[in-house]
Amino acid sequence: MALTFFYLLIGLMIIGVPIVFALIFAPIVGVWLDDKTVFLSMMPQRIFGGINQFPLLAIPMFILAGEVMNRGGITLRLVNFAKTLVGHFRGGLAHVNIVSSLMFAGLSGSAVADTSALGSMLIPAMEKDGYTRRFAAAVTAASSVIGPVIPPSIIMVVYAYIMGVSVGGLFAAGFVPGAMMGFGLMAVTAFISHKRQYPRAAVRAPIQEIRSNFISAFFPLMTPVIILGGILSGVFTPTEAAAAAVAYAVILSIFITRTLPLKEIPEMLYRAGLTSASILLVIGAATVFGWVTSLSGVPAVVTSLLTSISDNPVIVLLCVNVLLFIVGMFFDAGPAILILGPLLAPTMISLGIEPLHFAIIMCVNLTVGLATPPMGLVLFVASSIGKVSIVDITKELWPFLLVHALIILLITYVPALTLTLPRLLGLGV
Repeated sequence: MALTFFYLLIGLMIIGVPIVFALIFAPIVGVWLDDKTVFLSMMPQRIFGGINQFPLLAIPMFILAGEVMNRGGITLRLVNFAKTLVGHFRGGLAHVNIVSSLMFAGLSGSAVADTSALGSMLIPAMEKDGYTRRFAAAVTAASSVIGPVIPPSIIMVVYAYIMGVSVGGLFAAGFVPGAMMGFGLMAVTAFISHKRQYPRAAVRAPIQEIRSNFISAFFPLMTPVIILGGILSGVFTPTEAAAAAVAYAVILSIFITRTLPLKEIPEMLYRAGLTSASILLVIGAATVFGWVTSLSGVPAVVTSLLTSISDNPVIVLLCVNVLLFIVGMFFDAGPAILILGPLLAPTMISLGIEPLHFAIIMCVNLTVGLATPPMGLVLFVASSIGKVSIVDITKELWPFLLVHALIILLITYVPALTLTLPRLLGLGV
């Protein structure tokens, strides 16, 4: 049954069957072929049980908080603040794009939301300022994958629930990799901008303007502080922190900045509900898939396969990174985590790798896959917004992908980069 239903899952996804149906149909066929039909009656209960979990309430809450921030015009405040900080550098708007992504990451936790919100604003502005449209789209796509790395992060919530690691620990582990990604992208952007003589602001923004824009962006920038601060102080759980983020976003957008029209609330709730439903349905289906996977002994097969290559953790981690890179080229981060997490994590733990360390390796790796050709989701979004082909974006994207790959190797082989902060905070390590 192990090989049959696993091969069937891969085949269904290759021919374009939606992931949720593939995750449900493949185990059903596997159980039926193995003449273990007694398990079929348990599958609906497993699907519902996989969704009916208190920690998963964080997903719709974080999505709703991101919707409120987006509809409330918070993005413009962040962009204006970023302009005063880095707009005077050579290639200023490209740096603004990256810095805005770093700040926006603390609001939405979604690479697609980052690409949509910032791309629609900055890609036309960059083109008007003298950048090529494909370079503007490439910078937007490359920087948007920082969104799910810096907390809050929806895929980290999913991984933490599936694999039983600390949500707060994962959130804390994401700060340093996210910052490294941002600074790495800015270094490449500076090199390209000087080589191509991209424009820069005539003068550095005066202190008064920096102060004014900081005050304007201050309350939105406090969102991740409230989330992680509340978790660390014990005021609320990660799930309750998500609800607190929604309440804060609503109060901020309606009563303080007064930028969220009440007439947009129904549409905002509808979009958040639709997105949440699709994610939770995939999680329920993945719960069944993981259950059948455990019954069939697939994790033991994967462990045997990896250890047959080498029992050296350095070599095994390199092989896993290559596998995750290839998977990330074709599949979205969420489903990939749901499928591969239960298969790979036990092997990594058996080799002495800290569970939180492997969790952040997997989350960052698959997140970068969102911007990796040929099927990276944010590439399609950036292509649509920038009105430029994915092939053209890819020609400009490769230096940024090399930076991401280097950072993945660094966090893989230097665990202190990701584990120091969670250890200092006493979170899950």
